[in-house]
Amino acid sequence: MEKKNKTIAVLQLVMALGLILFWIGFFTVGMAPENPPPCYFAYEHSFPVPDIIMAVALIVSSALLFKGRPLGRLISLVSAGALMFLGVLDMCFNYQNGVYAASTMDLVSNLFINIACVLLGIIIIRVFRGDVR
Repeated sequence: MEKKNKTIAVLQLVMALGLILFWIGFFTVGMAPENPPPCYFAYEHSFPVPDIIMAVALIVSSALLFKGRPLGRLISLVSAGALMFLGVLDMCFNYQNGVYAASTMDLVSNLFINIACVLLGIIIIRVFRGDVR
């Protein structure tokens, strides 16, 4: 297995696990800001299904990368687009609705997740951009 495939596969698995754990935490221990904007819960409740689909795609592409299958790179690139879209969408919502300004903890935790999604998407595209034809 190429080193780049293994590195991306591991990063994708970490992201998928993080997404799954986030939603478990959100629905069990309540990870909302202390004073969320009025639209916060309606907005957040639209994300579990797309995030879980993305997590499954990340896991599938990781498994295929570990097996050395070219389809893993293609699914990684599709996942990269989803990561970047959802990360930027979340950043825009959080900024426009004051979620980042709610507290230092909300700023750090939300911004970390948002930037991690966009950054992993960019990394995947940079690594695999010439591999899929």
